[in-house]
Amino acid sequence: MSTVADKLAKKSSHKTSAKQVRLRLVYVDFWSAVKLSFLAAVAMAVVTIVSFFLIYMVVSATGLIAKMDELFKSISDGGIALSSVVGLPQVMAMAAIIAILNLIVMTVLGAVIAGLYNLAVKITGGLLIGFTSN
Repeated sequence: MSTVADKLAKKSSHKTSAKQVRLRLVYVDFWSAVKLSFLAAVAMAVVTIVSFFLIYMVVSATGLIAKMDELFKSISDGGIALSSVVGLPQVMAMAAIIAILNLIVMTVLGAVIAGLYNLAVKITGGLLIGFTSN
């Protein structure tokens, strides 16, 4: 009588054939691409705002702004104060403007790329993707 180990050894000696599936990507839904690019742009906007805040806090904590303020005052004979131009509200406003512009550009770019891909598929036939199971 054979044991379970013998059955498993016999089973593992059979060569299993790898199944292959070939798929062709012939259409990208325009609105899905717009929604996905918008979500990616929102994530990038959050990263932009947080990174501006953190960089400003590090620069402010190290005293670099105060040193640059002294340099600008010595060069301009006290006419320009860098600390009045580069403050947390100004930095965060600039971060918000850049984040909003990135949001618009990335969303439009996602839509344009989806449209261009759908036009290119009509000429090339699409992207062929192959999958195998081991």
